[in-house]
Amino acid sequence: MCGRFAITLPSDAMARLFAAQPANDLPPVPNFNVCPTNPVHVVRAGEGARRLVPMRWGFLPHWYKSATGGPLLINARAETLAEKPAFRAACRERRGIVVASGFYEWTNTDEGQRLPWYIHRSDGAPLAFGAVWQDWGKDDPQPTCAIVTTAASAALSGIHHRMPLVLDPADWPLWLGEAGAGAARLMHPAGEDVLAFHRVGTAVNSNRASGPDLIAPLART
Repeated sequence: MCGRFAITLPSDAMARLFAAQPANDLPPVPNFNVCPTNPVHVVRAGEGARRLVPMRWGFLPHWYKSATGGPLLINARAETLAEKPAFRAACRERRGIVVASGFYEWTNTDEGQRLPWYIHRSDGAPLAFGAVWQDWGKDDPQPTCAIVTTAASAALSGIHHRMPLVLDPADWPLWLGEAGAGAARLMHPAGEDVLAFHRVGTAVNSNRASGPDLIAPLART
């Protein structure tokens, strides 16, 4: 799964990287502890040009009567994306890319202690997570999104059995619907050499923690 991540790339750099027109109300960066329900940076297709826009991380199906009217849908499983009532229309019509620098996962000790890991691209490039999105509400529609997940790669399976869908730049047009149909073939784990990871301090166990120290490698003793 993906339940927490970091974004350190400036918004204008994100816009250039994805050749997207940035909205005026993008979330502030850097943010080393992006949590569910926070606004996140999402690239989506637009009329004539891509758009870089803010969306609530937590997909709200149209039948929710309130933002807390059902389960918090921060992730969407690739294997069932086209079948689940909450996601099947968005899977066909509203795919986007959530931009991140890295994400966190946790392992547990025998004593129950949660040990955090920071996972990022091994080449240092930003991460492009496959996502689906939905405008929710009638009077003032709120854009919301969920990050698509796949089974973990062999390299990450010792940390967690799921991972975000990581898209390479060559795949962005197909995922965004700019290059026709066939996005389903992109929904597989990242290659074994795409991601790297290291242990970080337990400060990030709190969703109120902040600052660059959250992603710093844990000093070996």
